[in-house]
This record gives sequence, C-alpha cells and structure tokens, in this order.
Amino acid sequence: MMMQMMGRILQRTSDGSYTVYDERVGECFHSVHGAIQESEHVFIRAGFDWCNLDSVRILEVGFGSGLNAYLTLLRSIELNKQIYYEAIELCPLEYELVESISEGLAHPDFFCLLHTSIWNNNIEILPRFVLNKRHVDVLSANIIGPFDVVYFDAFSPEKQPELWQENLFKSLFNAMDNPSVLVTYSAKGEIKRRLRNVGFIVERLPGPPGKREMTRAVKRIK
Repeated sequence: MMMQMMGRILQRTSDGSYTVYDERVGECFHSVHGAIQESEHVFIRAGFDWCNLDSVRILEVGFGSGLNAYLTLLRSIELNKQIYYEAIELCPLEYELVESISEGLAHPDFFCLLHTSIWNNNIEILPRFVLNKRHVDVLSANIIGPFDVVYFDAFSPEKQPELWQENLFKSLFNAMDNPSVLVTYSAKGEIKRRLRNVGFIVERLPGPPGKREMTRAVKRIK
C-alpha cells in the first residue's frame, strides 16, 4: 500500500506492518525492515520490560505513528500493569494515515483511541492506561516526571541534531526516577558519549532486524 498525505507517505515494511516516510524530514518513522519488530525490540523488550514495577510512568519523545504507545498498551494488559504514558509530539500524524495503519493491527480500535484522545489532557484509554499527549516542542516543554522509562524515538541525529544534544538528555535525566531507563534505536558513539556525560550508565545492546546495535541508558544513583 502507498498513501501520501501532506508530505507523508505510508509504506509497508518487511514484517507486514506500516511505517510513514516524512518527505519534509527525509526519513521514515520506523524501520523498513519491520516497524513492529523494531518497536517491540527497542522500546518494549529493552525498555518497558526492564522495569519491574507494577505501576510504570513512561515518557515518549516523539509520539509519531503511535506504534510504541499501542504496543505498550498491549504489553501492559498482558502483564496487568498500571501505566501513565506521556508523549511529546509537535507534528501529529494525519488521521487518514492513522486509519490505514490501524487496518493491519490486531486491535485497531485501541490504536485509533490513542490517536483520537484529546491533546494536553490525562485521558483514560483503558482502566489501567492513562495517556497524556502533549502538543509541544520537546525543546521548550516543561518535563517534570518522575518517569521510570523514557522512549527516545526522535528522527535520527543526522535529521534532527538539535534533539540529540546534552542539554535535552540532561533534562530527561533530571526528570527520571532512580533507578530508571532510557532506550533508543541510535547506537552512534557520540550519542552514547553525551548520555554518559549527563550521568547515564550506557549499555550497547543488539539491534532490531536491519540494525546491528541499539542503546540502553540506565539512571542508577547510589
């Protein structure tokens, strides 16, 4: 399937799920080697599953297609966890594309609920899952927390270098609980160095299909 909407093009990936190519940025939201596979590998297994709390507070930098939130919702139902999920997104996805992506998912109604919920409010999507989508630039957002898990899913450092600087990583570090974890698909040496500089313990993990490595950064202060 190929659908174009205001500079964004829907693309089917190798695992059958969809990503979106943003012509304005020149990059896809998720890996063409498998959007769901990438999200599950990087954010769910390496991030969400790292946290063994019954009640988990999550911050996502870049709500994007909503896939990370959707998969977190499904995993939280499976594990019977209470979730507060805050996502920061300046350029929301057009709903026509949301509907197309949802057609290939096991629970399209859940996926659409995430997108139709009111912005800048705490919305109970399901009885144990509260979502707050913040329509704001993350660089000017007041990030309070504390958060147990951070999904750092901005466009790549080459495409959005301003979002991969130490000042933002420091703000995130300060808004995270102790202990807590930040996960991202990027494994660039400079990004890992910046994460270390602000206080994270950085781990190099095997990457999802099509990518050799990813990064997990742990905040643990003795």
